[in-house]
Amino acid sequence: MTDLADAHLAALRHLRAKGGRHTFNCGYGRGASVREVVETVKRISGIDFPVAEAPRRAGDPAALVADATRIRVTLAWEPRFADLDTIVAQALAWERRLGNSACAGTQASGGGPLS
Repeated sequence: MTDLADAHLAALRHLRAKGGRHTFNCGYGRGASVREVVETVKRISGIDFPVAEAPRRAGDPAALVADATRIRVTLAWEPRFADLDTIVAQALAWERRLGNSACAGTQASGGGPLS
């Protein structure tokens, strides 16, 4: 969440400086599978929610990875938090602060920081 907010602020500064309009990808240069994300959310949240697995749908890509070269070069933006544990922990903490009861579990041991 913090990295995305920082990217938005960098884009706003760029616009205010008359830097022109661009479309940017905010990414880390590597992807994670849906299974990796689900298992990380379960571990960090401490909630063992049910998951229904199904085959990939026709037309679904095997992988998607954002190329963030343009934002890194144009705005000098670099993500500060590139590990999945921290990204999930920040997202869950945000949802909990908003009062999302689906995220009300406790942090599992070994998880990332929940502030």
